[in-house]
Amino acid sequence: MERPISLDKPQREFWMSRLIRRAELAGSIGEVPVSALILDNNGRCIGYGSNTRQSKKEPLGHAELIAIRQASRIKGDWRFNNCTLLVTLEPCTMCAGALTQVRMGQVIFGAHDPKRGGLGGTIDLSKHQSSHHKMIIKGGIMENKTKDQLQSWFKQQRQRSAEKKGVQIQAS
Repeated sequence: MERPISLDKPQREFWMSRLIRRAELAGSIGEVPVSALILDNNGRCIGYGSNTRQSKKEPLGHAELIAIRQASRIKGDWRFNNCTLLVTLEPCTMCAGALTQVRMGQVIFGAHDPKRGGLGGTIDLSKHQSSHHKMIIKGGIMENKTKDQLQSWFKQQRQRSAEKKGVQIQAS
């Protein structure tokens, strides 16, 4: 069975930088700034997604799920054993479950998510006894940039919300 492509640090940072820029665009239209892409075992991008929950009123509009849907159409298969998903934030439990179900070969993420993360943040579904598929997981890639991007976005959202309510927020 073919294994997922092995990405060195400059390659991981190249792709993560692209995702950070894409996440910025998602954030500018009111989405939580998360973006994901899938590489095949030749290093070609076969799927891309950014969050669309707000803009499309789509409850399952997570970047990872959108990338999986696109990649499966391009690949003509639902199995991703030889593929790599890169994403700016640790996948939530829903997305981690989906990644297990599609047999993603490797997952590389930026910021850890201690509140909702499904690959180590709150639970690690890749190592759970119910998981029939084992993924390679690499977290914390460009973590400071991805974490700062998310924290900054959420801070702006809180400020906007407070301004609408006429409340002033103290700078931290």
